[in-house]
Amino acid sequence: MPLSWNEIKDRALRFSREWQHESSEDAEAKSFWDGFFDVFGVSRRRVANFERKIRKLDGKDGYIDLLWKGVLLIEHKSRGKDLDRAHTQARDYFHGLTDAELPRYLLVCDFERFRLYDLETGEIPTEFALKDLQKHVRQFG
Repeated sequence: MPLSWNEIKDRALRFSREWQHESSEDAEAKSFWDGFFDVFGVSRRRVANFERKIRKLDGKDGYIDLLWKGVLLIEHKSRGKDLDRAHTQARDYFHGLTDAELPRYLLVCDFERFRLYDLETGEIPTEFALKDLQKHVRQFG
């Protein structure tokens, strides 16, 4: 049974409190994203994969932090890292994706901040703090 928006907001608030002090991408990014998907009542394993190996435009290999084919690509960084660089890194992966795999959304995050790009509309990305996730959950509907 799908969750109500009120339940999703409650889960988002709990999630943001649980993760408010985390900072290490290497240690906790995968657990963070599993918990993020759970906010919406979705098993991440059913829709998305971690560490997808990809050939970049420069011919080097890269690894997409999280890919939900055709829907969402996530590039995650440690707290305080440059989200503009994370965005550039994520865009470099597009060359190695098939048309069907290309995401509509691109999300960069450093535990503390989220920046969501809608690649279909090309609108200005939405940026918000983890503590405000419950105010932005509908954007992930």
